[in-house]
Amino acid sequence: MAEKIKTNRLIKSADDLVTSRARTRAGFVAMALEKNYLAIPYIEEAKALKALSSKAKRPKDLLQLDDLRVGLLAASGLSDKSLNYLTEDDRTIAIQGFIKEFLEPAGDSFIDELVYRYLLTKGDALGGKARNLAGLLGERKFLRSLLSVFNIAGIEYQWKDNDSNTWLDKPKDDTEIEKRIKALYWEKGKIDRLLVLNINVPLVNKNVDLSILHGTASDLKAGKQSIIHNHTKYIAFGELKGGIDPAGADEHWKTAYSALNRIRTSFSKEKLTPQTFFIGAAIESGMASEIYKQLKTGTLNNAANLTNDEQLAEICNWIIHL
Repeated sequence: MAEKIKTNRLIKSADDLVTSRARTRAGFVAMALEKNYLAIPYIEEAKALKALSSKAKRPKDLLQLDDLRVGLLAASGLSDKSLNYLTEDDRTIAIQGFIKEFLEPAGDSFIDELVYRYLLTKGDALGGKARNLAGLLGERKFLRSLLSVFNIAGIEYQWKDNDSNTWLDKPKDDTEIEKRIKALYWEKGKIDRLLVLNINVPLVNKNVDLSILHGTASDLKAGKQSIIHNHTKYIAFGELKGGIDPAGADEHWKTAYSALNRIRTSFSKEKLTPQTFFIGAAIESGMASEIYKQLKTGTLNNAANLTNDEQLAEICNWIIHL
C-alpha cells in the first residue's frame, strides 16, 4: 500500500487556518441566499392563500371555504404540534376567535392581514430551519469536496441515502446527492473504508460528526450487530463546524476540542489511538494558534478551513488515503 498522506501540507503556520474577511463575507452571503431559498415555499403558499381567500367578501366568509382551513389555522398561530391536541370543533373555535380579534378590525384589508399573520407563523418554522442551516451547509460543502476528490481520482464509491436508508452505487450524475448522504463506502488499495455521519459512538456515548471505519457497506447494520459497536474498527474521527459567524468561532472550537479529547481519552483506555481532525468555517487567530499547536504536537492529526477550497480538498484526499 502507498505511503499515507501526512497532515495538510497547505498549513504551514497558524495564519493559514484563519478565515479571511472576504471568506467570512462570502459565507454570510451564501447563508442569506440559502435562507431565501428556504423561504420560497412559504411565500408561494402565502400567494396561494391570498388568491383563494379573495373569494370571501367578509372575514366570516372565510370559514365557508374548506380549502383555506389549514391556512387559517396556521395564520391563527396554531402550530402543527398543537393541532394534535385539538378536535375539529376546537379548531373552528380558534379560527372564529382569530377572525373576530384580528381580521374583522382590519376592515377591507382583512385579506392582507390574513396573509401577514400567516407569514409571521411560518416565519417561526423558517427560523427553525435556519438555525440548522450552517451545519447543513458545512456538511454539504465537505461532502461535495470529498465526492469531487473521489471523481478526480477515479475511485468508485457507494453511498447510503438518508431518505430511503439504502445503499446506492455511484451515480452517473451526482448532482446534489450531498444533500442526502448518510454514509459513504470506498475501497483504496484493497482497503475498505466507511465514512459515517452523525452517529453516537458507543465507546464515547456521544454523537460524532464524522467517523471513519475499516469496513464495508454491509457492516453498517442496524442494532448491536453494526460495525459501530466494534471499537477496534474505528480509524479516525472528525468534528465539522459550518458556522461562519466569527462571534461563535471560539465556542465552536471549544465544543469540537472537548469532543475530540473525549474520543481520545475513551479509546486510549482500550489502548487504541484513532486519528482525529477538525474542519471549521469560522477560525479566528486565537483558535488557529491552538489548532496549529495541536497539529505540531500530534494531538490533532489534521485540520482544514472549510472556506478554503484547497485545504478542504487536501484533507479530503488525506481521508481517502487513511
